[in-house]
Amino acid sequence: MANIAFLGTGLLGSACAEAAAKRGETVTAWNRSADKARALTPFGISVAETPADAVRGAARVHLVLKDDAVVDEVIAAARPGLAAGAIIIDHSTTLPASTAQRAARLAAEGLRFLHCPVFMTPQAARNAKGSILAAGPRAVFDQVQDALAAMTGRLEYQGERGDLAAAKKLFGNALILSLVGTIADVLTLAQAAGVDGQAAIDVAQLFDLNGMMALRGGNMAKGNFPPSFELAMARKDLGLMLGTAGDRPLAVLPGLAARMDGLIAAGHGADDVSILAKDALAR
Repeated sequence: MANIAFLGTGLLGSACAEAAAKRGETVTAWNRSADKARALTPFGISVAETPADAVRGAARVHLVLKDDAVVDEVIAAARPGLAAGAIIIDHSTTLPASTAQRAARLAAEGLRFLHCPVFMTPQAARNAKGSILAAGPRAVFDQVQDALAAMTGRLEYQGERGDLAAAKKLFGNALILSLVGTIADVLTLAQAAGVDGQAAIDVAQLFDLNGMMALRGGNMAKGNFPPSFELAMARKDLGLMLGTAGDRPLAVLPGLAARMDGLIAAGHGADDVSILAKDALAR
């Protein structure tokens, strides 16, 4: 098995490092807060004082860091210790434009780099579940494909466009955050209406949400807005929701109402509610 390094051992990074050690890989870890890295020593993981020390002799260097600025800072700090031919695999959620610039810059400097953001919880990482998106040079991906596949239940290579995995990670997180916010609003409506929260959540069983995403979402992506649910009527229903909630705080519905109001004022009240996507297509 390979010698590898994990730079960044927060909740997700520590879970990934722990799982790698259990698979028999020789792991060295570094974290800005050293106590978090030292907590991994019971799993046979060595702890380094600096990023450069952590990556010495490592064939793969996994980054699980906060943001673009920290990624750039840690890569720079690790450079003196990088072995020839080492592959940097960045699992951090980063800005697509910055990711593209980073990938191009590192390639020009002769470093091998993949951006591989993940959709997984720490427990999923320990159990090799969830998904990993990978973007970067095909030849580099091919060298680590098996190692990445061992980390996850689903590995999706996005191609050589360096920022594509970063963009898709944001798409996925937007769906997750919007869903969480919507669930919170549904529970607020349930509270206001005197209905058990679980009973409100169970209403979702009446819908095929995956089918809705595929059919309605697919049409919206193509700019097809077949009449099904008039925007003005949807706004009327949304008004009923806001009225039911009263002065209770809501996460998603008020912003949706404001967007609908703008489209109705622009003359789209008789269009399907999916007209909400019209300006996304225009750009």
